[in-house]
Amino acid sequence: MPATQEISESLVRENITRAIADVFKTMLGKNSTLSTTATQGTEASWPPIPVDGVACIPQVVGTVGFIGDANGLIYLYLPIDFAKICTCQLLGMSEAEVDEAGDEVINDAIGELTNMSVGSFKNGLCDAGYPCKLTIPSILRGSNFCVEPISTAQRYIYSFECGGHKVVTDILMKAGD
Repeated sequence: MPATQEISESLVRENITRAIADVFKTMLGKNSTLSTTATQGTEASWPPIPVDGVACIPQVVGTVGFIGDANGLIYLYLPIDFAKICTCQLLGMSEAEVDEAGDEVINDAIGELTNMSVGSFKNGLCDAGYPCKLTIPSILRGSNFCVEPISTAQRYIYSFECGGHKVVTDILMKAGD
């Protein structure tokens, strides 16, 4: 089926906003709202783009790709403290149980939260005529790093407020060849 819509910024924004809202509400019981659309070099852009003079806080970053008529990666940045809260809620564990289980359980929970969010985003692309499939999730951790896309990729950064915490999506994509 040929694409019925161009992959526009509004299509990307609408799909990621819906995906984050649905997944965070369903899986965590938390409302999320789009707070900013960031551009490189502004304070609102960290994460994922470091800005001189802005304190870097530890992040857990889930990433899942999609391939097909649209190709890309979505990075979901969560501050470590919020990643732990999400893990507790998602797995029904206490903070002490998560601490005892270690970073691996947080990585698994954030990987799955990212997988669900990107899956929902991908479904919106498929509905718009861009069929694609997901890749496996992976996790990055750190406090002072940035992902630099290749020059042919479009980059969209959206910041969400969720339960008093900042969640950032960094979307790198291009139409399939």
